[in-house]
Amino acid sequence: MNRKLLDEVGKGVKSALVKKKIINHYIHNGGSTLTELSKDIDLSIPTVTKFIGEMCEEGFITDYGKLETTEGRYPNLYGLNPDACYFVGVDMRQSSVNIAIINFKGEMIDLCMSVDYHFQNTPQALNNLCKIIKDFIDSQTIDKSKILNIDINIFGRVNPETGYSHSVFHFNEKPLPEVLREKLGYPVTIDNDTRAMTYGEYMAGCVNDEKNVIFVNLSWGLAIGIIIDGKIYTGKSGFSGEFGHVKTYNNEILCHCGKKGCLETEASGLAMHRRLLELVNEGGTSLLSQRAIDNKQITLDDIIDAVSKEDVLCIGLVEEIGQKLGESIAGLINIFNPEMVIIGGTVSVVGDYIMEPIKSAVRKYSLNLVNKDSKMVVSKLKDKAGVVGACMLARSRIFEN
Repeated sequence: MNRKLLDEVGKGVKSALVKKKIINHYIHNGGSTLTELSKDIDLSIPTVTKFIGEMCEEGFITDYGKLETTEGRYPNLYGLNPDACYFVGVDMRQSSVNIAIINFKGEMIDLCMSVDYHFQNTPQALNNLCKIIKDFIDSQTIDKSKILNIDINIFGRVNPETGYSHSVFHFNEKPLPEVLREKLGYPVTIDNDTRAMTYGEYMAGCVNDEKNVIFVNLSWGLAIGIIIDGKIYTGKSGFSGEFGHVKTYNNEILCHCGKKGCLETEASGLAMHRRLLELVNEGGTSLLSQRAIDNKQITLDDIIDAVSKEDVLCIGLVEEIGQKLGESIAGLINIFNPEMVIIGGTVSVVGDYIMEPIKSAVRKYSLNLVNKDSKMVVSKLKDKAGVVGACMLARSRIFEN
């Protein structure tokens, strides 16, 4: 039943394209009446009524009953049938994987955070990732034939349209989704991790009615996701958002991209880690001093934990990073004039320690007339933004126009 609609879409059948528009309406608006649907997709009420009847029979749409109003007849409220199909999202990280499954309405069915996984750019690591996904799907009690898509977040440069990852897992000429489909037995799409986080916040996080949004992913590296007029902006080749690799400084610090002077070399988790080691070597005192002196591994989470324990040196590092980042975000605000700027990623969990210096720099370096309408907020979904976004992208990719 679900595959039938997808087959029709693949053949370019006009009625199926209308049905996709209807599904997209309900994805973004939730339940609505036939009159509201008619206005949104610009079709007559009789035509809309015909399509809704067909889609109710196919199981995609369900009638939620009468909508109570203050006057006139009570219209019926329609929406997506939650059990019609399911979508899996995978958020791949350096040392773990977050994985979840949602129903057709976008409701979370199951979520597994921080599944052990050691990333390496090798075929074996790709196979290990596939095993994690298979085990997760096998553990579900739903009708697995109703899983229509799996979306996987990949860090680095990813072209979601062609399916090529240019940073990791590019072992042969085949697009990565084709390779993954052969291994998993389900349709697969891929996208950049920051864009997935952005979409997660847009669909299920701190965004309300805003349509022009910038999401700043401040983690080990630095990148942005861009939403313009309610749509994710990917750029010509899918590589938009490489904010961390804008030439900003005249330093001699070599970025992992191979160039010097990138913003990421001074405003990122990597920069914070480097500065911590420098300051400890210069005699600075921190809860992490002994570990640094003993050359023991210090992770970004360790630094954040020290901030939560009011480590003065680490708090100073966060504020320093926030100031530098805010100066560059001011430029983004002057260019895009967004309704909202969201600070997300691993470092964002320190809250006001990072937000206050960012806001201060934005006020100082952006135009007042431009920044006064740009809300500055911290991520609501926090570490779940990526996996929620992956689930939402898995669904939208199937039905997007």
